[in-house]
This record gives sequence, structure tokens and C-alpha cells, in this order.
Amino acid sequence: MEKVDVAIVGGGQSGLSVAKSLSNAGIEHVVLERGRVAQAWRDRWDSFCLVTPNWAIELTDRGYEGTDPDGFMPREEIVDLIQAYARMMNIYVREGVEVTAIDADSGGFLVDTSSGTLQARAVVICNGAFQRPYRPAGHESLPADIFQIDSTAYRKPEDLPAGDVLIIGSGQTGCQLAEELRGSGRQVVLSCGKAPWIPRRLADKDIVWWAMETGFLEQPVSALPHPSARLGANLLNTGHDGGHDLHYRTMQQQGIMLTGRFLGAEGYEAIFADDLAQSVAWGDDRYREFTSLVKDMVRARGISGVTIEEPPPFVADAPQRLPLFGFGAVIFTGGFRPDYGALVPWPMALDEYGFPVQVDGASAIKEGLFFSGVHFLRKRKSSILLGTGEDAAVVAGKVGEYLRV
Repeated sequence: MEKVDVAIVGGGQSGLSVAKSLSNAGIEHVVLERGRVAQAWRDRWDSFCLVTPNWAIELTDRGYEGTDPDGFMPREEIVDLIQAYARMMNIYVREGVEVTAIDADSGGFLVDTSSGTLQARAVVICNGAFQRPYRPAGHESLPADIFQIDSTAYRKPEDLPAGDVLIIGSGQTGCQLAEELRGSGRQVVLSCGKAPWIPRRLADKDIVWWAMETGFLEQPVSALPHPSARLGANLLNTGHDGGHDLHYRTMQQQGIMLTGRFLGAEGYEAIFADDLAQSVAWGDDRYREFTSLVKDMVRARGISGVTIEEPPPFVADAPQRLPLFGFGAVIFTGGFRPDYGALVPWPMALDEYGFPVQVDGASAIKEGLFFSGVHFLRKRKSSILLGTGEDAAVVAGKVGEYLRV
């Protein structure tokens, strides 16, 4: 049986950054990837691009070095960047090797894979922050003869059957797909929930710069009103067409029909909650919370020329019942849930929402088990490219401490 010091599960930016940090510390490791390097990015839809600017890419020992720092990298370039990173950093990834189970062993862990079992003293799980697509209660009541997919299966408008499109879920993905489909000439209905929003830019700075400088992205999970808030939508925005505002008001202006939360269907009629106005108000409150941080920083630093406006009025004339005749497709974009499955079989190692119980990436329940790339692993930025390198260094340091015990 092959023996290694550390087995890293996942060959995306988090797994590769942890691998580089371990190499810097002289710690032996292997990287196991079920598909190809950067597989999660490959699986995104055709027009996908980053929501954060290119300058906010921070992997271990390498940031963005291209010629378009203020741009928003498209899918293929993201894949190319991560592949190039693996080559430049001499990180060998065992592609096409799926980890099927992890269990305790006298030497640490037994890691069962599609190509055999190996023994590892420590394991770092880096299989992404977005794992299992979520469908809301009532989805099974939709007519079975209407084409239905999760966002992970969507590629481009032309792939969908002819007809109108109902999108259920209004986070970043739902809003971006609604905008794309509307732009392709489709009639689109977007079922909305509570989603925070911010403008793409304030003054001459991208909003991510403000999020960094105000400390918003440094906030730990304890800054949230409740741990379950990790399952909520990310701040609405888009990097398409050079980056522009994207939220309920901009979509309504584009002719996208907005409704309240999807509750289910009765025959060929979809039913929605009468809560669109409340969801918009909730998002506006999050806007005010964020911009209050900006106002505090502007005052403290004596920055001039920053204008922060109140959200304009919103007309919430949403239908509560909608006939589905003429609809060609339903796309579920209600976000993702953690899904560690057989990889974390130890009782109490995951919390009630499916997130690892950990401190700085080290499991609080099972010694020798570590995580990176988890949403709010350490900070709000943990699951985005901006926080990848920082978290990888901290996790690798914890792995080193454990191996030296």
C-alpha cells in the first residue's frame, strides 16, 4: 500500500495552493482530483466569468500577473491560469482519481480511491465551497414534461427548449442567467428570495476594493447574525461586459418578471409567496449595512468624492400564481449545500448545516483532518480567489504542526 504524509483531495485553486504551501515547508503530499485540474471551473456555463476583478486573485506565492487587472476573467482563462499555476509551481496532480471514502487507520487515514487505497498521516479536503445543488421544497410538484435542470447543467441559451424560462433562485448565478437569457430574447421569470446587493463601483473604485479596505471581507463567521447565514446568497453583482450593477431593480428594468419565493405548483400553475417587497427591502437593508462601513471609512480617512445614494423606489407587482403554458424550461439556481458524504464519516465532525467543525482549517473533532476552500473557513473571503493563498498558508502551517507532534 502506498504511504504518504498528506493526501490532498481536490485539484482546484485551494488544493493547489495548499500543495504549494506544503512544498514550501518540505512536507510530502499527493493531490487527488476526480476530474481534471480546475474541474469545478470547467463545469461552469459557457459565458461564466469572475465576479471579482482579476487583481483579486491571490494563490500561494502568486497573484494576478496579467495585463487586465481590472477585468473579470472568463471561464476558459480561469482554467488556463490554474493549470499554468500547477505547472509553474511544479505541482503534480493525479487527475481522474476520485476519493470514495476516508477512514481512520493506525497510521493516520486510509484513503480509498478509484485507483486503489493509500495510507496518509494527514488529509486535507479541498473539494470546493459549492458541492451539492439545492432545490427548494415543492420542486417535485412542477409538471414533469417541462425541462428542468440545476444551474450546474446549464451551458448556453441555445441548449434550452424553446419557450419562456422560469429561474428559481436569485443569487448571483440566478441573476446572471436571467440577464443572459433575457438578452438572448427569452421571456424570463425569476423567483426571488432574500439576496444582498451592492453597486459594482463606488467613486472610481471597484466594490471589491471597498470590501477589502473596510474589513468586510475579513469578517469571521461570528460576524453573521446566525451560522445558517452561510447558506444565504452572496452579494449580487456581475463581471460581464466589464462589470456592471446587477440586482432586482436592474433586472426589472430589463423586462425580467420578478416574483416571490417559489412554493410549488398546482398542475400547470406555479405558486409564489407574496414576499417580493420584503425580499427587496431585506436586500436594501444589507446595502445600507455595507455602505455604512464605507461611510465610516471615508470619514476616518478623509476621502472625498464618494456619493452613496438611497435605493430608489421599487414596485413589487408580482403575481402569486403563474400559468406555465409556454414555458420551455425551469432552472434551479437556489445555491449549493455542503456535501462531504463519505469523506467525513466521524460523528459531530460536521455541524447541523453540513459545514466542517474546525478551527483555522483543522478539524475540531478528528485529529489529522484538515479543510481549505470552505465558505467562511476563516473569513468571509475564504471561498473566493482573494482568500485562497492566505488560508492555504494557515492550513499548511496547521498540518505541519500536527505532523511534528
